[in-house]
Amino acid sequence: MGFILLAGGAEFGGQMAVADRQAIQLAGGPGVPISIIPAAAAPDHNHQRAGQNGVNWFKDLGATTVSFVPLVDNTTADDPAVVEALARARLIYLLGGFPGHLAQSLRGSRSWQAIMSAYQAGAVIAGSSAGAMVLCEYFYDPGSSRVVPGLELIKGICILPHHDTFGKNWAVRLHELLPNTTLIGIDEETAVMCNVSQGFGRVHGKGEITVYHRGKLDTIGPDRAFKLSRLNI
Repeated sequence: MGFILLAGGAEFGGQMAVADRQAIQLAGGPGVPISIIPAAAAPDHNHQRAGQNGVNWFKDLGATTVSFVPLVDNTTADDPAVVEALARARLIYLLGGFPGHLAQSLRGSRSWQAIMSAYQAGAVIAGSSAGAMVLCEYFYDPGSSRVVPGLELIKGICILPHHDTFGKNWAVRLHELLPNTTLIGIDEETAVMCNVSQGFGRVHGKGEITVYHRGKLDTIGPDRAFKLSRLNI
């Protein structure tokens, strides 16, 4: 299996460069194919701009083979060209936006099957804000004010993105709705790189992550490695 990068938002801010450069190296180096998925930005018609921002960001970090795939809904998620691009990719990045739309677009799709296969083959799967939320077992959908099953790439947790701005305001409500699930608050311009198969992670970027579990609170600052068991994964 590959690595999973979970980012808290403001993903193309300067202090995300360390995490994303590491993602490129773990994926195989600057020349590997990188695919950006902009579907979460489609409901407000921002997907092309967001996708191009992702391409520009990774190219500025030295990557040479970067593109955003035209995956914007559940129909395009089954497009053979999109599926082929994701199957080839060694780093797949899900952008932020509307988590409910993103999960609906990917759930049960050929694209999601390709992402899972890529991960099993060693690819890095990354998500920021909504992109990180849907990769987990559950996520909070602000559009419906409900907790929704995620895509379960990583189990046992629910992400609170933008934790240092507004995400922390969700903690009490989500603890009530998911009393047995670990909540992970991730600050903006901050990410945690997880190697689930080997059981460790490392925080990168501007801020910290905050772990809520069974009434206890723990924080892990930047540049710190830790065992994933600390997150009850």
